[in-house]
Amino acid sequence: MKISNTLTGRKGDFTPLGDPIKMYVCGITPQSSAHIGHAMSYINFDVIRRYLIYRGYDVRYVQNFTDVDDKIIAKAAPLGITPLTLADRNIAEFLADMAAINIMPATAYPRVTQEIPSIIALVEGLVDKGYGYEVKGSVYFRVNKLSDYGRLSHRTLDQMQAGARIEIGEDKEHPMDFVLWKAAKPGEPSWDSPWGKGRPGWHIECSAMNLKYLGEQIDIHGGGADLIFPHHENEIAQTESFTGKKPFVGYWMHNGLLQLGGEKMSKSIGNLITIKEFLSKNSADALRIFVLGSNYRSPLTFSMEVIEGAEKGAQRLAQAIQAPGGTNQSEFDAGAHRDRFADAMDDDFNTPKALATLFDLARDLNRIDADKGDTSGARSLLRELANVLGLRLETAKTMVDDGKIAASVAEIFKEFGKPSTGWDGDADKAMTDAITLRTELRKAKDFTKADILRKKLEGIGVNLKDTPAGTVWEYRPRT
Repeated sequence: MKISNTLTGRKGDFTPLGDPIKMYVCGITPQSSAHIGHAMSYINFDVIRRYLIYRGYDVRYVQNFTDVDDKIIAKAAPLGITPLTLADRNIAEFLADMAAINIMPATAYPRVTQEIPSIIALVEGLVDKGYGYEVKGSVYFRVNKLSDYGRLSHRTLDQMQAGARIEIGEDKEHPMDFVLWKAAKPGEPSWDSPWGKGRPGWHIECSAMNLKYLGEQIDIHGGGADLIFPHHENEIAQTESFTGKKPFVGYWMHNGLLQLGGEKMSKSIGNLITIKEFLSKNSADALRIFVLGSNYRSPLTFSMEVIEGAEKGAQRLAQAIQAPGGTNQSEFDAGAHRDRFADAMDDDFNTPKALATLFDLARDLNRIDADKGDTSGARSLLRELANVLGLRLETAKTMVDDGKIAASVAEIFKEFGKPSTGWDGDADKAMTDAITLRTELRKAKDFTKADILRKKLEGIGVNLKDTPAGTVWEYRPRT
């Protein structure tokens, strides 16, 4: 298996430190609802984790929450709530969003506010070793003590300094020195420390949580490409200076960024589509197919046309796995599909090729079904490989508000003078009867009423599809 490493700038063989694989992915700053740019990153790393597990590895996966931050403090104030209350609310929503898009829960979700003692201990250690220094209650890291500072972002200190901005009143020894501990400001959360009241700097938090939950050296560190500098560069500086061990991370992996209207999707710009907003109109599988249709390192441009294509693809796979088939002998080479999938994923997690394998497999499955062959092996393999990509393969009807659909069908039945009992708000039962009614009307050659029924169902977002195995239905909410 080969993985691209941002540190080396090359793709190389994956050689883990041991068992389990230690994997850390930077989490969110819970200032507001998570958006699909977040989803893109966590889907990519979820699939990487899933494939490692599929390959037989045990994976310890840690993802943090930066639950104290300038942006959280600023957003909480006008709401009349504490920053921690706002963070708690958004963390709960984030975890629900992750479950909705089928992200595997992390092994641990450390939160900055619960890790203050270990952060202070790390800052103290850096000060004792001469890498940190205190100025007016704040502590900074001396970057010029490191000859290789900038090796992750492939920039020299002089190149970094050319674009640096120094805030008025900062008394740093060097313009690129970064904060480890911030002196307290009035009205902001703070904790006691050897340098007075204050709170952690951004970069030190992830170093401390890595050390506590994974150890001094880890296998994989992931995050968005926008974190390469300064965040991940500074993580390397802090952690290796504290432990004396190199490399801190074996493989640095960074996903490309999601763009909307030609710009990176971000809270600061305000060009956001939240995960909840997306899922109100589209399926989680469509989101995954959209993301996995490009290499994880590549930027991705969002458009409704692309999402519509991904939705159709998701439904093709979902419908294929339901193909009942028959008992005839059929030719199916499971090994060839499985090997092709593994070859793609072994090559730096090439999800576009892995997805292509799934669609080819679905095509084979449909061929076997059309020949009344035994589809069980193909269906089992499709489920197996789809699970590696985190696809649930749910048909559109599984996204239905059952009660709403059942009630709407009852209204249609009333217009047709037919009873609508025994459904108990169950959309499947209601639609079974609706399909039966349409079949009866067609058998009686009352095609006009059968067509009226079909159009009324379409009016509530239910589409009927006649297949060799019978009529099936899918739900598309009207927008």
